[in-house]
Amino acid sequence: MILLAWSVLGILGTGCYGNTPVEDGGRSYTLPDDQKVVYDVRLGGTPPGQHDIQKRSPSPLRIHLHYDTSVHQLPSDKQALVKAKVEQAVTYWENTLQVLQQHGTIWLDKKCVSNEVRYYEGVRYCKDGCQSVSFCGDVKIPIEHLRWCVWWDSHANVYHNPLESAPGVAGSDFILYVAALHSDKCERQKTVAFAAHCQMEQALDRPIAGYISICPHSIQTSIHKHTELLYTIKHEILHALGFTASLYAFYRDQFGHPLTERDQYTGKPLVFDAGLLMYKWSDRVVSQVTRPSWRLKGQTIRKTVNMIITPNVVREVRAHFGCPNLEGGELEDQGINGTAITHWEKRVFENEFMTGTYTQNPVISRISLALMEDTGWYSVQYENAGNLEWGQGMGCDFVMKSCYHWMETKINNNEDIHPFCIHANRGQLKTDCTRNRKAVAICNLSEFTGPLPPQYQYFRTVEGVPASDVNRYGGSVSLADYCPYLQEFVWKQEDSLVRGSRCALTQNRVDPTQNYLLETYGPQSACFHHGSEWSLLQCDSQFKPHYGSGCYEYRCDVTQGLQVIVMGQAYTCYYAGQQVLIGYVDPRWLHQGNITCPPCQELCQSQGITCPPERRDIYDVHPNANTNERIPCAASFIYSWNLTTLSALCISFKLVLDILYCYR
Repeated sequence: MILLAWSVLGILGTGCYGNTPVEDGGRSYTLPDDQKVVYDVRLGGTPPGQHDIQKRSPSPLRIHLHYDTSVHQLPSDKQALVKAKVEQAVTYWENTLQVLQQHGTIWLDKKCVSNEVRYYEGVRYCKDGCQSVSFCGDVKIPIEHLRWCVWWDSHANVYHNPLESAPGVAGSDFILYVAALHSDKCERQKTVAFAAHCQMEQALDRPIAGYISICPHSIQTSIHKHTELLYTIKHEILHALGFTASLYAFYRDQFGHPLTERDQYTGKPLVFDAGLLMYKWSDRVVSQVTRPSWRLKGQTIRKTVNMIITPNVVREVRAHFGCPNLEGGELEDQGINGTAITHWEKRVFENEFMTGTYTQNPVISRISLALMEDTGWYSVQYENAGNLEWGQGMGCDFVMKSCYHWMETKINNNEDIHPFCIHANRGQLKTDCTRNRKAVAICNLSEFTGPLPPQYQYFRTVEGVPASDVNRYGGSVSLADYCPYLQEFVWKQEDSLVRGSRCALTQNRVDPTQNYLLETYGPQSACFHHGSEWSLLQCDSQFKPHYGSGCYEYRCDVTQGLQVIVMGQAYTCYYAGQQVLIGYVDPRWLHQGNITCPPCQELCQSQGITCPPERRDIYDVHPNANTNERIPCAASFIYSWNLTTLSALCISFKLVLDILYCYR
């Protein structure tokens, strides 16, 4: 009954200014996007002028959270998890973004009964009334958040602009509606969450309301999924705040002037792209750049890419990659609707958190914060950015040329092809370390069911693969142009995530009954390479587990330098490349293997330890060596993980990633 009463009052036009002839400046306009977004919402209740813009000063962004009833219908543990991660993400953005703040109350506008509006004296009027219920995406907006209907009676030629209104939302700059709705988006595209803005203010076009909907089936309370959920929510909120192709045309310069030319009557960008269903941006925001010598296997082509070329982004990408003539930040050119153009290119930015798929250790970099500053709506706290290591200081060839060009050139020069790789695991799994030694990694070079598109076929030969099958091999992440690279991963058991591969996380510790490589996960652990295969001996049987690398505790000593600790035993690394021989007996197995020492400074320099001079007169280290170590013969069994070949692992892992970040 309250809803009906409010709606009727709005349609009756209580508090209207009065009659205004059409000939005196009113102009009708048909919205091209079927009202997915409400434009020209007046903050403070009066049409703003340039003087209002100049009066505003940056203040910390204030986000008001409103939880839809669908969140309250979740099981209590999932409801608590969602709320905790949403609030944690909101706190981050409130501490990182400052907004040109309007001190006062936000009243959102009701949606019109049609997609026709009329502008008069800077005010937007719905033609012939407003809808009784308004939505932000799929979320119903509470009537208390809405301004009474502002509408134009086309028959009587009367403008109705009520002075009274609902309470609104005080002390906020952005309203975020949070839902957990069962949607066809969740089912059809296996999406974890989706978000968008839904209303924009009139003075600077800044989004002032948006929504995020988290697909209920995707909410997992396992601790291994908490970080992924948090970064998913942070990612989606940034889309609603401004990082989205549908807002590029509304970006402004530092003085508040539009970067894309506007219609003199409506103030909207001049061109609406009916194919993309969004206003078209100018080349002051996104520019097409042609790479004339894009090298592929057996040919060189011209490749055109879309790039964000706003000034702060240009500054940050040039500094990050160490490429002084880089034109801007390259945008994704693949993926479903809402992935291309709206995210950073995966091949170039990999684990930057605004790429189109979650892969490993997401980082909110200075580059994404720079884009938010270039919207013209925010100033940013760059000190809250993380350190993006991917591509850092790797130069123009890395960022401006194909991964095929990079790998071929490095191989021909007998140089390291990092961060790419060319090892296809077939049979026994062999792992590696990330460059920073923070995690065990795998080369995600995988076999697909059919030949890859010709532009993504990078190999003439792959070790151990018949020549006829090579065209089916590429990196498991399609958005990265199928370029193969070292990637963190998760261990699975019967389709359940068991643990990740980051060394510092204690929750990744290995069950003692399956700790074949004698690993230790914790805050003082790092990834060490193995020099050869490991063996587990039991009576007259032998078992060879996966090998290549593992997480081990270490310490840095002012006199001894780097020491690796295996099952409580400290082994001193006297020089880089030294092999530490391991022999350890537990009730089930005799474990035999070795660990390769990295350069001491790789792990100890950051701790302020000066490494001692290398001693190459010492060879293999195996303290307390006992050639008569007893091989256990007690009854036992080998636990079988749900891991087959690396190809199967990578494809399975990739599906998990696509579910996480199928963005719209």
